[in-house]
Amino acid sequence: MKSQVYVSIGSNVNRHENIALALGKLAREFGPIEQSSVYESDAVGFNSAPFYNLVIGFSTNKSPRDVQARLHAIEDACGRVRARTLSARTMDLDILLYADLVIDEAGLTLPRSDITRYAFVLCPLAEIAGAERHPVSGESYADMWAAFDDPEQVLTRIDWPPG
Repeated sequence: MKSQVYVSIGSNVNRHENIALALGKLAREFGPIEQSSVYESDAVGFNSAPFYNLVIGFSTNKSPRDVQARLHAIEDACGRVRARTLSARTMDLDILLYADLVIDEAGLTLPRSDITRYAFVLCPLAEIAGAERHPVSGESYADMWAAFDDPEQVLTRIDWPPG
């Protein structure tokens, strides 16, 4: 049985090229994907160039760990250098949700806490999965986004694909 998965995508190094590359690889790996709008936001927690962020959804038979391994391989193909501190990155792919699973294991926590903390995750997730409900709180993502209130987290929707 296939499970619905939502993944956040972010890049602040060669953003256009890396996001286009990752989207192509994600579609080849997982089949049809649903894609949110692309948003620009400032880096959070460190000084760096602004990020482009979006969320995609797809259905898969792969396990959460298998999906995570494929996402890491796609990050690597985009030139990702793994650092122990927050820094600029060519590609960041994070599983936000895998069906309604709640997992807290070494290296994999679902649902990802970024959903409730960052506008650049919650807004695009609410755009493509607004009626879906958070597996812990039970709130819809549309309601969570409507209640999100952090004026310092500014998002700018950008035209995608670029002109």
